[in-house]
Amino acid sequence: MADASTEREITAALVREKGSFELGPVLLGPPRDDEIVVRIVATGLCHTDLVVRDQVYPVPLPVVLGHEGAGVVEAVGAAVEKVVPGDHVAVSFLPCGRCRPCFDGSPASCANFNAVNFAGQRPDGSHALRPADGGGILHDRFFGQSSFATHAVTNERNTVKVRPDAPLELLGPLGCGIQTGAGTVLRALSVGVGSTFAVMGAGAVGLSAVMAARVAGATTVIAVDVLPSRLELAAELGATHTVNGREQDTVEEIRRITGEGVDYALDTTGLPPLIGQMVEALRQRGTAAVLGASAEDAVISLPANTFMQSCKTLMGVVEGNSVPDVFVPQLLDLHMQGRFPFDRLVTFYDFDQINEAAADAEAGRTVKPVLRIG
Repeated sequence: MADASTEREITAALVREKGSFELGPVLLGPPRDDEIVVRIVATGLCHTDLVVRDQVYPVPLPVVLGHEGAGVVEAVGAAVEKVVPGDHVAVSFLPCGRCRPCFDGSPASCANFNAVNFAGQRPDGSHALRPADGGGILHDRFFGQSSFATHAVTNERNTVKVRPDAPLELLGPLGCGIQTGAGTVLRALSVGVGSTFAVMGAGAVGLSAVMAARVAGATTVIAVDVLPSRLELAAELGATHTVNGREQDTVEEIRRITGEGVDYALDTTGLPPLIGQMVEALRQRGTAAVLGASAEDAVISLPANTFMQSCKTLMGVVEGNSVPDVFVPQLLDLHMQGRFPFDRLVTFYDFDQINEAAADAEAGRTVKPVLRIG
């Protein structure tokens, strides 16, 4: 094991210019008192990584992305108490720990979420990574981890200790995409026994919501998508009904299935027309959640009087309103019991296949790519 108290060379996937990843050497600095060095075993590749790679959501370049890491703790800072070297961990988003939502126990609603997770640096402007030639700036700290690398410097606040008997290479997506879908169902919406539920979009987040709705005891679970293969998988994972939004009138079909509309719904697409359909498909006093990232200038339009008189609720949700230290182990326990088979979503790629994994994800050939790194 290399000495984690000194700077050392590792391999990372860099975005030097928008549109592609490039593997190369970078220098990793030692952890600060509240930080942890994690040897990354595997990392999920998420839609958010791709929109930042493509500068749809601009983060300064060059940058090392990756925010669904899982691995083994190699070293800890002097103030870290949560984990010790050798522990297995999954790494999640980084809350600031000092705003009102964080103090209220809602770190996913952190008031400083963008500044902490998307700035490409620590709050004081420093970095854990720098170019291997020692020159210039390499932006990092993406979601407090930048886990498209053989090693990552994480923070105690976003590092979750997991059970050692779990398949570590699978666990990274629990820290973002999986917990976003499942957490929105189980925590934000509180879908319950006998409920009716619909999800717009059957990607990794939407299919996680389908599995969570089944765990919650919803008796009608409707998955909406335009890819037949995704709808088939949704049915296998717990959807009682599927709707092809390209071939069917989504609102009409949901009402036909339920008689009056669904109790709960969530949108993973971020597309305003589909968000409008979702709200329209709710029953009186139904509740819906928006959790998909939209274009920067996207606007949700709803008929004001109809929305008011129907007494519906529309909420925004980030990261499933999850507390990762609590929720990730809960999802993992469900998985180990065979009740939350999120492994069905995963396709593995070697680290040097990162561009292929990204292309497959964008084309819909892969639901959740996971990069095997170490």
